[in-house]
Amino acid sequence: MKNTTRDPRFVDAILNWRPTWFLARLALVCAYLVGGLVKLADFSSAVAEQAHFGMSPPALWAALTIAVELVGSLLILSGRLVWLGAGMLGVFTILAAITANAFWSMPAGPERFAATNAFFEHLGLIGGFVMAALVAELEHRRV
Repeated sequence: MKNTTRDPRFVDAILNWRPTWFLARLALVCAYLVGGLVKLADFSSAVAEQAHFGMSPPALWAALTIAVELVGSLLILSGRLVWLGAGMLGVFTILAAITANAFWSMPAGPERFAATNAFFEHLGLIGGFVMAALVAELEHRRV
């Protein structure tokens, strides 16, 4: 009897290819990595962004944002302490989503529609961070 529950061979080949795990982690953190580097390169704009969202003192929040985005991303990319990097970026993401996309406090219209979509997209990212931590843990147990 033929096993019909297996993935197609090309899918198995992609999933078993060692760089796939790194590329998946890179895709997950690329917005945070680039965001942290851009903020670091233009710190005054990073401070202005924090002030725009009412964070005080904005320079402190800008520095913390940069640190979390870069350190969390690098931990995930390194494959070490993935749980910590994923936790850092997950907590950061939910706090940022609540701060920047508070759709529940907006009147109906295009702005609320966009904020609602962005909020739930951020929840999807948090799920990705949890999954990255789970995969890293399973990989660690298997070694």
